[in-house]
Amino acid sequence: MNELIKKYKEVVVPQMKEKFGYKNDLAVPRIEKVTLNVGISSSNKDTQFIKAIEESLTSITGQRPVKTLAKKSISSFKIRQGMVVGYKVTLRGKKMYDFIYKLINIALPRVRDFWGISLKSVDKQGNLTLGFKENIVFPEINPSKVEKFHGLEVTITTSAKTREEGLTLLKLLGFPFKEK
Repeated sequence: MNELIKKYKEVVVPQMKEKFGYKNDLAVPRIEKVTLNVGISSSNKDTQFIKAIEESLTSITGQRPVKTLAKKSISSFKIRQGMVVGYKVTLRGKKMYDFIYKLINIALPRVRDFWGISLKSVDKQGNLTLGFKENIVFPEINPSKVEKFHGLEVTITTSAKTREEGLTLLKLLGFPFKEK
């Protein structure tokens, strides 16, 4: 069993039940999914760069990314409806917990000048969104083989009803938040 799942069952659930007064283990908020997102600017139509984005997302997550298409045309951004504007991967289950463990213990400590996650990164439903300027913080990416760096966005969706519940859940799981 993954260490994060074990920690959730043995540490997080009892503390959340005590703090928020849940009667049932299934009422305790949990992480539902993790979404990784990479946007492609309309000016960058380099096929090698797009292929590199697909390969890096595949190696980071172990899952092939899905193309994100533009829903409507925006002339000022030179985007037409149906154009590919990014790639995304949605993780659930075991792969999700493996990715979160890797994010907390390997990727975040490797970020330059990292002092903790801002509390503003958690929205009012208790979901966490992080942005990375470079994809090389993940151990699967070899910096010497990367020609062009790209950023990515990671969204961790929880089943929490309020911001306080989500923040407590994430802190108990081990996410390094800034102390105000």
